[in-house]
Amino acid sequence: MSNATLSPLPSSDRPDLAARLREALLGASFTADGLLDLLGAPAYTALARSETVPALRATRGDTPLETLVRLFLLQQPVPYARVADVLPVEECLEVGWLVRVGADEVAATVDVRPYGGPGGEDWFIVSDLGCAVGGAGGIGSRAEGVVLGVGGASTTLAGITVRTPVASALDLGTGSGIQALHAAQHATRVTATDVNPRALHITSLTLALSGAPAAELRDGSLFEPVKDEETYDLIVSNPPFVISPSGRLTYRDGGMGGDDLCRSLVRGAGERLNDGGFAHFLANWQHVEGEDWQDRLRSWIPRGCDAWVVQREVQDVTQYAELWLRDAGDHRGDPVEYQARYDAWLDEFEARKVRAVGFGWITLRRTGAAVPSVTVEEWPHPIEQPLGGTVRAHFARLDYLREHDDAALLDGRFKLAPEVVQEQVGLPGAEDPEHVVLRQNRGMRRATRVDTIGAGFAGVCDGTLSAGRILDAIAQLVGEDPVVLRDRTPAQIRLLVEQGFLEPAG
Repeated sequence: MSNATLSPLPSSDRPDLAARLREALLGASFTADGLLDLLGAPAYTALARSETVPALRATRGDTPLETLVRLFLLQQPVPYARVADVLPVEECLEVGWLVRVGADEVAATVDVRPYGGPGGEDWFIVSDLGCAVGGAGGIGSRAEGVVLGVGGASTTLAGITVRTPVASALDLGTGSGIQALHAAQHATRVTATDVNPRALHITSLTLALSGAPAAELRDGSLFEPVKDEETYDLIVSNPPFVISPSGRLTYRDGGMGGDDLCRSLVRGAGERLNDGGFAHFLANWQHVEGEDWQDRLRSWIPRGCDAWVVQREVQDVTQYAELWLRDAGDHRGDPVEYQARYDAWLDEFEARKVRAVGFGWITLRRTGAAVPSVTVEEWPHPIEQPLGGTVRAHFARLDYLREHDDAALLDGRFKLAPEVVQEQVGLPGAEDPEHVVLRQNRGMRRATRVDTIGAGFAGVCDGTLSAGRILDAIAQLVGEDPVVLRDRTPAQIRLLVEQGFLEPAG
């Protein structure tokens, strides 16, 4: 199947109809909560795996909600008369949301999926048929211009994005428009770009059907659609980051060699950010033989930006190739062609001396600091989403630590972050633990080992006493020289502040 055989899209020139369609969907409880109530948790979560049989079994009745689920989520033909009871069917046919099938049935031209916003909003994500959740399900190998809906990567990016009111936001590679939809809730002006005009059209449908303000839509790759003088307070991108030997699939393959697309995107963001502005990216990066992957990522960071890079996962090249061959449905096609594509992938990696591929997120913040801070770390452990508040707090703590030398740090007051617990590790019955671990139950859910002085210090921090006075009291309690303790403890305090175990109390 080529791009020409993708379903024609509904017109985006009828916002009045989109508003009435939205009203009808909400009136039938075609929402995330309504679906969960109708389908039950097992059938609802099966949809995320592109498995529709449980949902088909749960929608054999003729209620308005069952009709809409079969029509828009399960893409089943539905009798005209049943749809006419729920939707303005003739106008939907005229504008292209629906098409006639046979003598007395209609079918949807796009997938429309309820999506719950962070503030309880009822949104609707539009995507190509069969491409709402759980990957392209094999369509990708036959339709290069296909537009996917919301998957795990989309929700990850939405969750890590700092959500503060801003004047301008840029969504690079908007796809079905989910990032632009989020940004529209806290940005006065949203610009969305994509190299695929079909994606821009679908983004306009997503925004209209979700009752969100329209975005400025621009066609082009990376920063090409952005004028030289334009800068933004927020930049977000879930780019086509897959490292592949070809650019055949627009929705995932960047068409550049190796990880050059992600590198170009990150490097180019610096000059597009306003002072204090944030940029958030999902990315893949190569682990190259003889090269430290962390140094590779540090080389991507543009001048004048603080950065926080988190590697969430690493796959060897065979796992990586198999993952994306399956994503495109190649494993279900001609075995000879599958093997040839697998070989081409490994040839590409071998030529570049790539041994593994990392996945994670990159956050930039434009700063006026003389020496920007760049943190590159590996964190494969569970986190708490949404993480945007944690990301914002991370950079605020960097500012605090930059502005306070050791003397100022000891004059400062701190509070133990919420839901930090202490774990003691040692032999049963031992008088003293071998070591003490502080563990967060929020945000990044970090754990760090501290000595008994550090544990005692953190436990006393409630914002009332300065760090220096607390250390003096500890020194007297344990019989240690307070001057020596003041001299050696600031490094540990800095680490606890940087990682979010302690928060400045003013």
